[in-house]
Amino acid sequence: MATIRNRLILILVLVAASGWALFPRTVSVRELNKNGVWYDTTQTHIPLKKGLDLQGGMYLALEVDESKGAVANKAEAIDRALKVVRNRIDQFGVTEPDVRKVGNDRITVELPGVTDQQRAEQLVEKSAFLEFQITDKTGALDKVTPRIDQIIRAKGYDKASGAVTTPGAAPSADTAKNAISSLFTPGDSNKAKSDTGKAKGAAGAKKDTGATKSDTSDTGVFNGAANGPFSRLIQPGQMPGEYYVSNTDVPTVSRYLSYPDIAAALPPGKTLLWGTTADLGQGANATPLYVVDTKPIITGEYLTDAKPATDPIEGNIVQFTLNSEGGRRFRQETGKHVNDYMAIVLDGKVMGRPPIIESAIGTRGQITMRGQPLQQVQDLALVLRAGALPVPLKVVDSRTIGPTLGADSIRDGINAGILGVALVLIIMIGYYRFSGLLAVVALGLYVLFTLALLAGLDATLTLPGIAGMVLSVGIAVDANVLIFERIREELARGKTVRASVDEGFRHAMSAIIDSNVSTALTAAVLYWIGTGPVKGFAVTLICGIAASMVSAIFVVRTFYLLWLNRTRGARQLSI
Repeated sequence: MATIRNRLILILVLVAASGWALFPRTVSVRELNKNGVWYDTTQTHIPLKKGLDLQGGMYLALEVDESKGAVANKAEAIDRALKVVRNRIDQFGVTEPDVRKVGNDRITVELPGVTDQQRAEQLVEKSAFLEFQITDKTGALDKVTPRIDQIIRAKGYDKASGAVTTPGAAPSADTAKNAISSLFTPGDSNKAKSDTGKAKGAAGAKKDTGATKSDTSDTGVFNGAANGPFSRLIQPGQMPGEYYVSNTDVPTVSRYLSYPDIAAALPPGKTLLWGTTADLGQGANATPLYVVDTKPIITGEYLTDAKPATDPIEGNIVQFTLNSEGGRRFRQETGKHVNDYMAIVLDGKVMGRPPIIESAIGTRGQITMRGQPLQQVQDLALVLRAGALPVPLKVVDSRTIGPTLGADSIRDGINAGILGVALVLIIMIGYYRFSGLLAVVALGLYVLFTLALLAGLDATLTLPGIAGMVLSVGIAVDANVLIFERIREELARGKTVRASVDEGFRHAMSAIIDSNVSTALTAAVLYWIGTGPVKGFAVTLICGIAASMVSAIFVVRTFYLLWLNRTRGARQLSI
């Protein structure tokens, strides 16, 4: 009697635990608001989430973007990019995504439940190549500006866009000059501390660019004339290597810099990079342009972690951590450039105003994202953690899968499952009578245990998963069939009901284990080599096998023992 009581208690515990695992509950989470302040909130946790085929979501197809240069080994590049995209999607928090390689030149991404198409595309396309470069302090651009002006005039580049070379016909330059001047206030500069790389405001004066003045030569704003087609469009900033361009003139300056002969006239060993207007405050009508050393002092390949945070002065930031080798190199290189300005460059754009290096910086630092939405800050940290793409990718196909398809799939899957299970129940009860009824009751617990296991594994229910569950119903019933047939054989030999039940379970055990183990191994292989829906099918099948072992062997035998105890050793068994 004690054995039966212990078995019943264990079954009740399993039922209670399964019910708790499947019951939606409210959980407390900490989030950042749009102002970058942490706050506590609650969310409803849904144990069993639905996959793309059941609830809809996003579908993306990616290919290598060769617009910036040909890729030698496209198949190898896709393989490397596939790992990065998978890492990004995993950290994006999408449940049961499907990221796979199609052919040798395409990656497909399926994101269940995601409806923000623009954010999803930016997440997978972003290169996230991080570099730290020292800004120029030699006035290199000032020295070559006259030559750039001469090339533009000689080639007629200023005529191509309608740009006018006379000062009177270019009000945008004058407007930009006045607007840019109003941006600078006493006490504006940047500093980086050695322990965290944190930028702070401090008093600073405008740096000397090293240019000489002349009233007659056409050398732009640096010499007081500002008559050159290029020089009149740029204004020096407060720090070495910093310039400002009116937002209306940014396309013209970018076009000038794209010409090969002008690129050849730029200072050797120097690169011109755009900054972000968000660093100038709201309503800024100018974009910063920085002259930096072409060779970075370090790149993001040494980065090990990145996370969003807030700073009372800088606002939204991304804190990053380098590995030991990266920290050693960073400390060594920044030690050589104390009192220089260091640009933090992400995908060819300077993020925030370059801070000044006060002393050598170690393994930790931050990227200022002043004025950027919190979601973009979080996405940047995510992309940095996942790593940079080995090759640029472009979205060639993007579409949203609506919930209507999911509703149809759910209805069809449920109908198929109900029909299959109903036929099994009819056959079991019609053929095995009372014993079949015990198996049917255990089958109900089997479904509960299977769903609880899926919820415990935080698995996602897909249409193939539903198919796997229906298939595992047959596996659970198959175990009962083996047991019942063994019991019938023992009864035919004249043994008592209790002895026949004991012998039936004992003799059928080896066959049940063999069949379940072989099926579980097949499901494990599917999970290992499969993706998306195939994995969903494999996970559901494995959980179903585990639940069937409990329901078919432990639960049904408990029911038999309870029945035999109540009937005090029945002489007949309806089987």
